[in-house]
Amino acid sequence: MIKVILLMLALFLSACNSTPKQKLDGKKIMYEKCASCHNLDLPPKIYDGELAPPMMAVSFHVSRMIEASNESERVSKARAFVKDYVLEPSVKKAFCDKKSLQEYGLMPSQKGNISEDELNAVTEYMFSFYTQEKLSEVQSRLDAFNAMAEGKKIAIKNNCLTCHRMDKKIVGPSFVEIKTTYKKDIETIKNSIRDGSREKWKDSRGAVMPAFKKLSEKELEVLAQWILEQR
Repeated sequence: MIKVILLMLALFLSACNSTPKQKLDGKKIMYEKCASCHNLDLPPKIYDGELAPPMMAVSFHVSRMIEASNESERVSKARAFVKDYVLEPSVKKAFCDKKSLQEYGLMPSQKGNISEDELNAVTEYMFSFYTQEKLSEVQSRLDAFNAMAEGKKIAIKNNCLTCHRMDKKIVGPSFVEIKTTYKKDIETIKNSIRDGSREKWKDSRGAVMPAFKKLSEKELEVLAQWILEQR
């Protein structure tokens, strides 16, 4: 009877001390552990003096080269390959062509730099994010952005649409209202963007227009002209 009580007590204490395993953030770990050598952009930008191939290229290449009978098995095998290669890299294991190996060199072992649990999280994120579907989706958005007028691009990049809309007041006046008020006075608009403003509009309710001093004269000109073209 005493043995049963002791066993139950041990099980109870074990249950109390055990905490649920927290799911690791693969994206965060990838940026912490991999970004110093690998370009993580999708699609990747090309830089001189890259230390390693872009992560998208790694994901695509491994997925394409791994032997598998179906897509589910392909992802599983690709993850297993990357986890093994990161800890025990070798020329024999590498899927890279000779030119790439000569250009980048063999990846140094990451033993001691990344745990098994972290590797599991990174490879799960890697093969779910760097896919042809995601690339096509991102590329479509980039194509749509590149087709925009230069002034609108500047407005989006600088978060102007957070406070302004084309024909609707949010925090600040709409672009149409600004255009109607200042008509062809491009200099006043440029100055307001560059230096910021306060209480220029009666219904501003104390909202402050921040200064955008980092914008070049050319960017100010293009953005202000775009505002004046709104209808």
